[in-house]
Amino acid sequence: MRTAPLQAATAAATVSLLLAGCQNSGAAAGGTDTAPIKARIPKTVSADTSITVGAPDLKVALKLSGQLDKLPFTVKWANLQGGPQCSEAFRAGSLDLCSAAEIPSIHAHWTGLDTRLVAARFRKVPLDHPTYELGIAPGANIDTLKDLRGKKIAYSPGQAQGALVLRILARAGLTKEDVQLVELPSTGDVYPTALSSRQVDAAPIGDVNIRRYPAKYGKDGARTIQHGLRDDPEHLWAPAESVKDPQKAAAIRELVEVWARAQIWIDKHPKEWIEGYYVKDQGLTHEDGAYLVEQSGHPDIPADWTPAIGRQQKTVDLLAKETGQEKFDASILFDRRYESVAARAIAAEAPTERERP
Repeated sequence: MRTAPLQAATAAATVSLLLAGCQNSGAAAGGTDTAPIKARIPKTVSADTSITVGAPDLKVALKLSGQLDKLPFTVKWANLQGGPQCSEAFRAGSLDLCSAAEIPSIHAHWTGLDTRLVAARFRKVPLDHPTYELGIAPGANIDTLKDLRGKKIAYSPGQAQGALVLRILARAGLTKEDVQLVELPSTGDVYPTALSSRQVDAAPIGDVNIRRYPAKYGKDGARTIQHGLRDDPEHLWAPAESVKDPQKAAAIRELVEVWARAQIWIDKHPKEWIEGYYVKDQGLTHEDGAYLVEQSGHPDIPADWTPAIGRQQKTVDLLAKETGQEKFDASILFDRRYESVAARAIAAEAPTERERP
């Protein structure tokens, strides 16, 4: 359910803090405990257990689906999500779980922040339902990925869009030295604005901006092109200290279960999700919400994380090569005690084809 609110531009200051941390702590990963957590998660959760969760869209989904008041422990909801905001909250000890893509956990490791991924969600037929498309500025003369040579490209280190840019360059047979990377936070409408004003020639844009950018600036020559890569990983992400705490670990397991059921509820109730989340909560139009539902396709929640870890390893290797960081085993980022939790929770309610909203 990764849909960045339009007001996410307020996270820019947090992004700057994280980028500074990444630039100044390349060797900090030595303080990260990479050993798998082997302690058995308790079967039950004490009623007085409390966890703080940064996943505003999940809160809405649980409310709409009637699950919000059925949790047998206390959940404090934080109005934040995504890598930069969650990393800072993890460091402050004020957050136990959040939603993010795969890149924040990689950068957290390199900056000495010990975290674990506890749930994984992907998209069925991911190349037909990309999370991002490459926005092209008016007059940039970019028709294929190879045309990126010599161009200015928006780049956000530590975020999914930044890693995607590096993967796009690799697919096109280009390197960072073949283009000009312009560091910009990928929040709100920063990238569409930079494209329309021709500060950059290309930028990965996602969510409703994929639809709005060419609609607003198409008359000037603005458009998007497909990058042809998988960009669909979504995770629930926790600081290691939270999943090492027995009762919090059990509460997180329960939340992973309801999170998985929420994904299926959203998939089977697109009209309710459009109205309850995109329109009432996010302030989007019904048309924008319908586009986002169609764009996201159907959820894929695997019981086996091996393929996902393999893809994550390729990302680690590429980022290490391009940023000068040390390679590491991507499997250390996953708490495999939770591997089958989400899939088991939805075993009897697999996604079904839905009508267009």
